[in-house]
Amino acid sequence: MSAPAEHDTGHPAAPWLSEVLALPEEQLLGTRIEAVDGALLMSPAPTSLHQRLLQRLQLAVAPELPDDLELLPGVNVRCGENRLLIPDFVVVTCPDVATTWYPASEVLLAAEIESPFTRVQDRIFKKALYAEALIPYYLLVDPEQEAATVYALADGDYLPHAKSEDGVLTLAEPFPAELNLRA
Repeated sequence: MSAPAEHDTGHPAAPWLSEVLALPEEQLLGTRIEAVDGALLMSPAPTSLHQRLLQRLQLAVAPELPDDLELLPGVNVRCGENRLLIPDFVVVTCPDVATTWYPASEVLLAAEIESPFTRVQDRIFKKALYAEALIPYYLLVDPEQEAATVYALADGDYLPHAKSEDGVLTLAEPFPAELNLRA
């Protein structure tokens, strides 16, 4: 097991991020709170359709991962000193670490499943933040279209790396997997 480059040995550098991370879980049930440059982004819990697709994707990806990678749903990811995001799931390069948050440098892939309420945020805002944080791969899933695109980081920006066809996304990189997006 390799230890991450930086983790919550204390609290994150930005004091207000510590306050966000200190919010009691029982008060946050059904709510996601992310922090970007001093602004808090709140969204309700995903719908059951979203959660079912998330579960299907996790069940397809997890068994294909090598031992040095781990899939985790809904974890905190530090994307710079003043940014804390919660992707639908991540694949991290430091399996079995117990932590409150992961630095972006330990995230191989961040995945977001769009909803009508998060479409612009996922397609533009989060995509840009993940690229700026140098996360190598970004998976964007559009459940309405039964489509997905994996983007690979190139020169600081994401370029399409693999696209689904007929509701199935087949990956060779960053790990082999076949993801069925059909409901």
